[in-house]
Amino acid sequence: MAEPSPPKVTLRKFDLSDVDDFLKWASDPRVTRYGRYDTPITTRPEALAHIRDVILPHPWFRAICVGDDDDNKRAVGSISVDPCESEKCRAAMGCRLAYEYWGKGIAARAVEAVVKQIFEEWPHLMRLEAVADVENVASQRSLEKAGLMREGLLRRYVVSKGRARDVVMYSVLSSSSSSKL
Repeated sequence: MAEPSPPKVTLRKFDLSDVDDFLKWASDPRVTRYGRYDTPITTRPEALAHIRDVILPHPWFRAICVGDDDDNKRAVGSISVDPCESEKCRAAMGCRLAYEYWGKGIAARAVEAVVKQIFEEWPHLMRLEAVADVENVASQRSLEKAGLMREGLLRRYVVSKGRARDVVMYSVLSSSSSSKL
């Protein structure tokens, strides 16, 4: 018997109508465990305000969608790219995925899609980087599976929920993105 093919992963811009889907992962402590927000988003009005005030005006914030064409409209996660203010040639990527979709290769495929798109959309960009908490082995695997290079450990690099945390730095360069992915 043939193994089922993995679900199709697409990225699209967020809309205010994504509020209920967004709230599913934004309020889930399993998903937000390694996040940097001190205050979780737990109510529909908070989620709506976050989408309106943070996500929609963001330069590159996308919904991760899976499934067939009709299902592709529902968001199951988010992925964003933040330009570095001091170094215009560099940007940082972050990804969040609803718990029920973990372990299916969806995050890795979303990262692959971002890498393919971002270097075309932002031709000035030379480096895309991402960090994963040292304890978040699943995120590290997703980044490696997507073709990002593990560069090393950054000690006490971020503060998450009031604690300084070690992270692992990953990157992909514009010059190597098309040959690796």
